[in-house]
Amino acid sequence: MKKTFYNLPAAILILCAGAFMIFFTGCSGNYNSVTTEMQAKVDSMTNVLKTYSDGNDSLEKHLIMFDTLDFVVFSTQDWVRFHETHSNDIIVNWPDGHHTNGLPRHIQDMIAMFVYAPDTRIKVHPIRFGNGTGEWTCVTGVMEGTFTKPMPIGNGKFIQPTGKSFKIPMCTVGHWKDGLMIEESLFWDNQTYMNQMGLGK
Repeated sequence: MKKTFYNLPAAILILCAGAFMIFFTGCSGNYNSVTTEMQAKVDSMTNVLKTYSDGNDSLEKHLIMFDTLDFVVFSTQDWVRFHETHSNDIIVNWPDGHHTNGLPRHIQDMIAMFVYAPDTRIKVHPIRFGNGTGEWTCVTGVMEGTFTKPMPIGNGKFIQPTGKSFKIPMCTVGHWKDGLMIEESLFWDNQTYMNQMGLGK
């Protein structure tokens, strides 16, 4: 079952704001007017509520975009659509600790994963959530496929396919700006990945 988590719902914050205003107005004994100081506090709370409300819309939009990215774009190797979710100068941090710069390089790295396992896919996101403004998202998935084609290892050499399948949990943390990811951090256990394909030692 997919789980989606959001920050404190705006409705609860609205109730808190209302209680806050009633409490301070009641304590002052003045039910018909609000002091300048109290009005400033109310305005501040209103701005916070608007930030959460707008953020929830952005967060849901980003999570839906990420679902499409993994389930459709990545899984069907529709590389020309990567620009829908990635900035041109995106930074990608990989599980082994190295990082790359730019969308063209990221697409090349994605293509390389399909050379030896052309049925690689991600079809589920068990957990998906983000921060209150939607600037950050965190999505877990299950990456699976089968090692059925020769794996290039450089200098014209290849590892012959084992025919073994892999199915590993993974996670992607995305940093978004203006509707696109500007940085993406990928996490999975490379040793488990290799072991399941029959390449572990």
